[in-house]
Amino acid sequence: MSDLTDLYQEVILDHNRRPRNFGALEGANRAAHGHNPLCGDKITVYATVDSGRITGISFEGSGCAISKASASLMTDAVKGLDLAEAADLFARVQAMVTAPVDQPVEDESLGKLAALAGVREFPIRVKCATLAWHTLKAALSGTHQTAQTE
Repeated sequence: MSDLTDLYQEVILDHNRRPRNFGALEGANRAAHGHNPLCGDKITVYATVDSGRITGISFEGSGCAISKASASLMTDAVKGLDLAEAADLFARVQAMVTAPVDQPVEDESLGKLAALAGVREFPIRVKCATLAWHTLKAALSGTHQTAQTE
């Protein structure tokens, strides 16, 4: 295994064991639920949006290590972004995890989020990695339906 792959695995394990921004967010003015019926992952994303900027974000729920780590990484990455920047980051992460395995990952622009690129080798795990992102998108858009990974 390469040093980069080892590093990515360590990031995923760290965020699974010690998720950042875990728990309900008091005063949140946006929230959505997400569910991945294929493996049972369930998540709720809470956000506080003020003047078009994400000023607070958290999540709670249960799921596999990839799902939990992705939610933790996501909350770290989007806090402080405006809604357009968050939408752009969603699109870039979605493109990364669904890209062909042999396509290089833009590590520098995605930072620790590049750790999620490993799911490309296991297509069934892509839904685990993107559930939190789809749920964030639903929360920010005000959709009151359960977010799906489709």
